[in-house]
Amino acid sequence: MDKPSFWDLDWQEIGRACLDTLTMLGASTFFTVLIGLPLGILLFLTSGGQLLQQKALYGILSFVVNVLRSVPFVILMIVIIPFTKLLVGTSIGVPGAIPPLVIGAAPFFARLVETSLREVDRGVIEAAQSMGATYNQIVGKVLLREARPGLIAAITITAVTLVSYTAMSGVIGGGGLGDLAIRYGYQRFQTNVMIVTVVILVVLVQVLQMLGDRLVRSYQRK
Repeated sequence: MDKPSFWDLDWQEIGRACLDTLTMLGASTFFTVLIGLPLGILLFLTSGGQLLQQKALYGILSFVVNVLRSVPFVILMIVIIPFTKLLVGTSIGVPGAIPPLVIGAAPFFARLVETSLREVDRGVIEAAQSMGATYNQIVGKVLLREARPGLIAAITITAVTLVSYTAMSGVIGGGGLGDLAIRYGYQRFQTNVMIVTVVILVVLVQVLQMLGDRLVRSYQRK
C-alpha cells in the first residue's frame, strides 16, 4: 500500500479546520481580554501598597486565579463540561470550546496584566494623584497608557497560548486543527495530515508573534 502523500489531502476540510481554529482563537482572545484585563487591574490596585489596597480581597482573587491557572487545560475542559453546556448549549464544536478556552486563559492573562502594571513608574502615579486625578483617570490615562507595550506583549503571549489550547480542545471534539490532527493524524495514522496541521499551527504562532512584536516596538517609540 502506498503511503499517503500531500496530494491526497482533503484541502477543503483543512480549510474548514483552519477557519474553525481562527474563530476559536479570535473569540476566545476577545473574551479573555474582556475578562482578564479588569481582573488584572483589580489584582494590581488591591495589592499591597497600591491605590485600593485590600489584602483580603487581593488574597481571594489571587487564590482563585492561582487555582484556575494550576489546572491542566485538558482536565479543565472536562471538568466544566456541565457549565459549558449550560452556557452555550453544547460541549463540542467551536461553541463548546470557547468557554473553557476563556476560563483557562483569562487568569493567565490577568497575571500578565498585573505584572505589566507593576512596571509602571510609581512616580508617574504619584504625580497624577498630586494633581487631583481620580482613580478612573489614573487607571485609564496613566496606568494603561504607560503599560501599553507590556499589555500588548501580554495579549500576544496569551494569543499564542490559546493557539495550543485550541489544538488541545480537539481531544473533546472541539473542532479546528487539533480535532483534525487527532481524527486523521493520530487515530487513522495519516502522517501527512499531522505534518500539515503542525506546520499551519507553527506559521500561525509566528505570525501572531511577529505582529505583537511590531506593535510593541511601535508603542515603545512613541
